[in-house]
Amino acid sequence: MRPHAPDGLDEALAAARSSAGDIATVARACNLPEAEIAEFYDLFAAYPRVVTAYSQGVNQSSSGTDKVNAIINVHLATGRIGRPGMGPFSLTGQPNAMGGREVGALANQLAAHMDYDDPAAVDRVQRFWHAPTIAQGPGPKAVEMFERVARGEIRVLWIMATNPAVSLPESDVVRRALDTCPLVIVSDAMRWSDTVERSYIRLPALAWGEKDGTVTNSERRISRQRAFLSPPGEAMADWWIIGEVAKRLGFGAEFSFTGPAAIFREHAALSGFENDGSRDFDISGLAATSDKAYAAFEPTQWPVNAAAPGGTERLFGDDRYFTSNGRARFVAVRPRRDVHPTDRDYPIVLLTGRERDHWHTLNRSGKSPRLALRAPEPQIAVNPKDAKRLALQDGGLGRIESRWGSMVARVRITDDQSPGTAFAPMHWNDHFAKLGRVNAVAHSAVDPQSGQPDFKNIPVRLAAVARDWEAIALVGARPSFIDAPYWALAAGVAHWRIFAAGTGSAAAALDRLASCFPTGQSLTFRDPAGERFRLAIIVESRLAAWLDVGPATTRFDADWVGTLFAKETLAREDRRALLAGRPGPQRPAEGAIVCVCHSVGRTRLCRTIREQRLLDVAAIGAATGAGTGCGSCIPELRTLLAETAMEAA
Repeated sequence: MRPHAPDGLDEALAAARSSAGDIATVARACNLPEAEIAEFYDLFAAYPRVVTAYSQGVNQSSSGTDKVNAIINVHLATGRIGRPGMGPFSLTGQPNAMGGREVGALANQLAAHMDYDDPAAVDRVQRFWHAPTIAQGPGPKAVEMFERVARGEIRVLWIMATNPAVSLPESDVVRRALDTCPLVIVSDAMRWSDTVERSYIRLPALAWGEKDGTVTNSERRISRQRAFLSPPGEAMADWWIIGEVAKRLGFGAEFSFTGPAAIFREHAALSGFENDGSRDFDISGLAATSDKAYAAFEPTQWPVNAAAPGGTERLFGDDRYFTSNGRARFVAVRPRRDVHPTDRDYPIVLLTGRERDHWHTLNRSGKSPRLALRAPEPQIAVNPKDAKRLALQDGGLGRIESRWGSMVARVRITDDQSPGTAFAPMHWNDHFAKLGRVNAVAHSAVDPQSGQPDFKNIPVRLAAVARDWEAIALVGARPSFIDAPYWALAAGVAHWRIFAAGTGSAAAALDRLASCFPTGQSLTFRDPAGERFRLAIIVESRLAAWLDVGPATTRFDADWVGTLFAKETLAREDRRALLAGRPGPQRPAEGAIVCVCHSVGRTRLCRTIREQRLLDVAAIGAATGAGTGCGSCIPELRTLLAETAMEAA
C-alpha cells in the first residue's frame, strides 16, 4: 500500500457492488439503455483526464451528500484527483460560495474550515477571539430554523441578502413563521421583496458593485472585489452594519475594524492559528497584509503560508489529504429511498431550478428589461407524452399541485423533458406573478448532512387551467394591483408588461384590467363578435398604457408597442397602429428576445435566416449580432436553424 493510500476502499466497493453490481442494475436505476451505460464506462476507462462537473441537480436532494461522496469515491478509486485535467468539480449555486465556507457562513461551521464536531476546534476559535462564551454546537440550518421560528423557539431573525419567503420550500409555512416572529430584521440592497415586506427593521445594504472586499472562486482563488459605484443614500457595508450593532450591544472593542483590510488580516491569522498543516484552508501568509497591499492584492490560490508564500495551484497531487493520518477517506454509500416518492395521486416528479436569464427571486434580474422579457412568465416544462395524456396545450396554463401547495404557470411542451417529470423555475414571487411560487409546492425534506432541500424530487399532479381570454398590457408605471385570475409582470424599457388570462367575458376583462391604468385620453377598439378589444391611454401626447384582450388562442407580439413609451409625442400612424394591434410596415416585428446581449428577437432571427439563407451560428452572428456576446443563446440559435431548415424542406 502507498504511504498515503485511501482508507475505507473495501467498504466503499462492497457498498457499491451491493446496489450497482452490474450494468443492467445501473441502467434500470437510471432509466437508461444498457448500451449507453456501457459506453459511458468505456469512455471513463479509456480517458484518464476526466472532470465530473455537478451542481444543484446532485446537491438539492435528500441524499445529495451521498451522491457527492459517490462522485469523489470514483475519482479517488481511479486516481483521477489532484492532477491536471481531472477531478470532481462542484459548480456551486451561489457566487462566492467557496468564500462563504471559508468564513464559516453556514450554521454548522466554524470559521476557517473548522467544525463544531471537533471540541478542540471550538476551543481554538474561542481562545483566538478571546470570547467569554461561544456556541458549542451547530445551529439550525435554514429549513430547520424556520420550523423553530414557527414553533416560537426563535423570536428574533436577522436576514441578510436573501429572500426565504420565496426561496425556501413550503414557502407558505415560511411566510406564516415570518408573520408571527416578534422581531424580523432585514439587511438588503433592494427596497422591496416578499421577505422585506414582512420585516420590522430594514437596514439598507450595499449591492455587488458597491462592495469592497474579497471573493473566492471554485479553484480556491481569492480575488479582490473593488467597488466601482458609490453607496446610494444611507446604504452601508454589511461588516459596518454588524459592527455598529455589536458596539451598541457592548462589544465595541471586538468590532473596532477600520475596514475590509483589517477584517481580512484577522481572518487570515485565524486560518493559521494552531494549524501546522492540519487544515486545508490556511492563508496565514497574508495575515500581515497592509492596507496598501490589500488594495493592490492580485488573485491568489490558497493555501498561502510559509511553505507556499505565493499560493498553491493544486492540492492532493502528492496523495496527502487533510485528515489525521494524511490519507483520503472513502465513504461507503448506498442509495436511499425518496422521502416523498410519487404515487397514484401525485405521479409526476417536479424539478425546480433556474432559468437562463434570471437570478434567484427576480429582485435584481426582474428589474432588467433585457432579462425580464426573455422569460416574462413562470413556466412548466412537460414532455409531449405527458402533455397529451393530461390534455395540456403548449402555451396554455397548467396547475401544479402537491400535498403542500399549488401554483399556475405557462405550459411549455418539449422533448427535452423526460416523461414522468416536469420542470418549473424558482424565480417568481408575489411581486411578479399571481400563484407563480414553485416553492409553495415544494416539500421540506432535506439532506440530513447538508440540510439542502430536496428540490429535484417533488411529487405533483398537473392539470390544464381553463381560460376564455388572454391579454397583454403595457403600462408606463408599475401597477399597484392587477385584477385577473392569472397574471405575470415583467419590466420593459420605460414600461411594465402584464400578461393575463382568465375565464368569462373578454369585454369584462378589459374593464377589470383597465382599472390599474392611469386616467387620460382613451382610444378604444371593440370587436364583440371576435371577442377582441384594445385600449390605449394617452396622457399629454405620450403613451401611458395599452391593452389588448382576445380569445384564449390569441398570440401577442407587443415589443413594438414598448418602443412607443420612449416617444415624446405619438404620431397619427402610431395611434392607428395601437388600435390595429400591429406595427406598420416601417417597423418590422422583433419577436420574443432570444439574444439578450444584443436584444435580437425570434421573429427577426427566423426572418433573417430565411431571407439570407444562413446555415450556421457564425453567419447568424455576422448578420444580427446574436450569439456573439455571452453565448448562452447559441443552443437556441441552433434550434432555430434546424426549425427553419425543416420548414423550408
